[in-house]
This record gives sequence, structure tokens and C-alpha cells, in this order.
Amino acid sequence: MQLAYDGSAIDGSAYLKITDLADRAPGWVDSLITSWSAYGLGVFALLMLVAWWQARRAGTPTAVTALAVPLVTVLAYGVNCLLKLAVHEDRPCDQLHVATLEACPAPGDWSFPSNHAALASAAAVALLLVSRRLGIIALAAAIPMAASRVWVGAHYPHDVLGGLLVGALVAFLSTWPVRRRQDAIAVRLKGGPLRPLLAAV
Repeated sequence: MQLAYDGSAIDGSAYLKITDLADRAPGWVDSLITSWSAYGLGVFALLMLVAWWQARRAGTPTAVTALAVPLVTVLAYGVNCLLKLAVHEDRPCDQLHVATLEACPAPGDWSFPSNHAALASAAAVALLLVSRRLGIIALAAAIPMAASRVWVGAHYPHDVLGGLLVGALVAFLSTWPVRRRQDAIAVRLKGGPLRPLLAAV
């Protein structure tokens, strides 16, 4: 059995400063950040839907890349989970025994890299390759999503930075080839059952 990794030596002091700040912050600030941390990923799902709908209504091959965004995001989540299993980093709330806004996950729910950060980052980078405007909105939302995971006490800062990097790399490496071939893929798919998903009829 692999021993759990203690990540507190990397930036445990920064984590404690942030959670202490959260403890002293006004209640409405903590409620806002906690709600964003828990439900904010829904914003990225909405942006994916908007990106696909706009590309489909325009009847452009970009709809192919837009359809790939959710799949790419799920792929990034899978890669991130594999890294969690490889690293086995204890959650900071377990390792440092501090009270946090979010209930400390059960032992075995590893900390590095952050799934929330990876999902947000993957969605944002993939969306950038579909729509610059929607991608920038998603990037602007991904940073506070990652930061909120430290604020609520679920992750060290390096956990969310790692998650952002994993999500961005997986999204770019898997979405860019689709975008480069989206015209050819669109031609092939428009003759099949996926045609309604690619263009308004």
C-alpha cells in the first residue's frame, strides 16, 4: 500500500494564511465563495452549450469542435484522477488539522491535482478554440474557481495550480487536432445521424 504524500512542506503556510483569512472574512463573502466552489462548474457547462448552439445556428464546422468540448473536459478529469491516484497526496485539512468552510473529504479522496481546477481549465482552453469571447469568459471564471478551492480549505495552492495546468494541457492537446480537421470531420458527420447537432435544419 502506497503511503500518503504530505504536501504541506510545499505551501502549507500559504494555505494556512488563506484559510485563516477565510475564517475572519464576513459571512456573506464566505457564502458567496463557498457557493461558487460548489456550483460554479455549472457555468462552464452553460458556456459549452452556448458555444455549440451558436456554431450550430451558424452552420459552421466549428460545431464539430464545440461538440468535442464536453468530451475533452471529461478526458481531462480522467487524466487528473489518474494523477491523484499516482501521487496520493493527503488533503491539507487532514494533514494540518484545521477547521475549513467545506467539510474535509474522507481519507483516500486525494488532493493533488484539483479536479475542480482541471475541469474549469480544460473547459476554458477548449472553449477558446471554439469562440474567443466565450473562452475568455471561461478563463476569467476558471481562476476564481481554482482559488475558491483553497479558500474553502479543500486544496493547497499547488493543487489548484497543478489542476489548471493538467486541464489546460489535456484540452489543448486533444482539442487542437479536432479544430484543425473540423472541416473534414463536419463533411463526414453531416451525412449521418449527428447532422442535427452540427447545423440547424
